Amino acid sequence: MHAAMMQAEVGDDVFGEDPSVKKLEEKCASMLGMDVAVFCPSGTMTNQIGIKILTNPYEEVICYKGAHIYKYEGGGLAANSLCSVRLLNGDRGIISVDEIEPNINNTQDAHQPITSVVALENTVVREAGSFYTLDQIKKVSQFARGKGLKMHLDGARLFNALTETKDKAEEYGKQFDTISICLSKGLGAPVGSVLVCKKELEPKARRMRKAFGGGMRQAGFLASAGIYALDNHIVRLKEDHKRAAELGKALAKISWIESIMPVDTNIVIFSVADPITPEQVLTKLAEQQIKAIKFGDKEIRLVTHLDFDDQMLEKTEAEFKKLSL
Repeated sequence: MHAAMMQAEVGDDVFGEDPSVKKLEEKCASMLGMDVAVFCPSGTMTNQIGIKILTNPYEEVICYKGAHIYKYEGGGLAANSLCSVRLLNGDRGIISVDEIEPNINNTQDAHQPITSVVALENTVVREAGSFYTLDQIKKVSQFARGKGLKMHLDGARLFNALTETKDKAEEYGKQFDTISICLSKGLGAPVGSVLVCKKELEPKARRMRKAFGGGMRQAGFLASAGIYALDNHIVRLKEDHKRAAELGKALAKISWIESIMPVDTNIVIFSVADPITPEQVLTKLAEQQIKAIKFGDKEIRLVTHLDFDDQMLEKTEAEFKKLSL
């Protein structure tokens, strides 16, 4: 990947003159069966642009109550799009037509914001990487569009979901108006996300990227890393999932761990039993060069990735077993 970056052909992407960025954008659009794509610095930016270009101020977005666009993007929906959110419980983050339908506001009632977008997340980070199947998405998309609503996908870890479902990536473009995918998560690029969208949305998406401060000049060095990741790192995601599953099984046997979420992809989330705190556990892990984060009052999250190998897995499992609290 580093070699690909150093050999990248570059130009000024703000003026549309970077050939490597163009190649990445065309590749992503083709992979997802969509018209165009816009390269951005982060997944938060691609999500925020996606919602912005699908909504008007004072409208409302329907999403899961733990959705990244709501919970982990610094209040961006309120500030950038001037939209409210209708939060649904979902089944481990998977929202359905039955839950969406009664939460669509009456457009004739001036007291209520106009419902304009249904936003899904695949995989669901807050639910330990749970995922939608394409059939589930099709049902939501067909219903939402029948009600005149737009569809956005936070697909930061979409390829992790596809690794498990075996669904075709190109079918996703038929279900959404905008799709955000991250190159810097499981795919291992150092920087970058891409917003894939319909052709008519591209001018506004590029304008919003500029307004949000995401216009980059010789960005081809970063785009080349993304191209390499898409060409080489999707197929190996199943290795991350296997290691995460093995780690989850090992943690389930530890007495001071109160509960662990189902491990569906590459995310492991567990809760510690009282009186232990996540901070105590994280301090002990850091002493052994094991990185994790607090993910709730009692929760800790670990994520497997392409730099986490079998030897590291064995060490992690051993250190958890030895952990004295």
